[in-house]
Amino acid sequence: MRQIVLDTETTGLEPSQGHRIIEIGCVELVDRRLTGNHFHQYLQPDREIDEGAIEVHGISNEFLADKPRFGDVVGDFLDFVRGAELVIHNAPFDVGFINHELARLDGDLGRIEDYCGVLDTLTLARQMHPGQKNSLDALCRRYDIDNAHRELHGALLDSEILADVYLMMTGGQTALLLDSEGEGGEQMVGEIRRLPAGRPALRVILADENEQAAHEARLAAIDKASGGQCLWRKPPE
Repeated sequence: MRQIVLDTETTGLEPSQGHRIIEIGCVELVDRRLTGNHFHQYLQPDREIDEGAIEVHGISNEFLADKPRFGDVVGDFLDFVRGAELVIHNAPFDVGFINHELARLDGDLGRIEDYCGVLDTLTLARQMHPGQKNSLDALCRRYDIDNAHRELHGALLDSEILADVYLMMTGGQTALLLDSEGEGGEQMVGEIRRLPAGRPALRVILADENEQAAHEARLAAIDKASGGQCLWRKPPE
């Protein structure tokens, strides 16, 4: 399975107001392994960047003055993502901007969904953690992923961080790069520790009435915040 973790930076928030993509960053996963392949490109948007956007990503108009336009790199970009599943945090935002850029070009290039599938990790996170904060920074804290080096947003940096978050969310596999392998390419596996067969049974401590009431109150709060989507209140299928 080939997946492309993708992020973009833009001049503003709404493509319908003429805002454009100024950076695309992608990293490749194959069978849940980071391959080291990536696509990264800064773009000349032919318009000014909103001050609020500059405060987020730190990319200036002057920096982009000599960069290529989206139409100059669209072929390389589509070749890189073609046939893969895109993994994007808040996918409607990035997909909307990419489709806006494709629509501006001649040749009827269609929509990005014509080239690859799309998985929204924000939707996935809301399903897994209803009623909680699910921004990329919040997920890094929840899954103990170090993003201390992330002072400003950047498309390639954010896609690398999102790859770690996605792998933790869906199975906990993040250390699957080549440096986790032995010299001959074999996977390094830790020692398996087996508990003695005659060990005492684990002690079971049941919740008292106050603890049960507090638990139910917490579930009620989650259910209200998530619009009735609290997973712990749904009957098993």
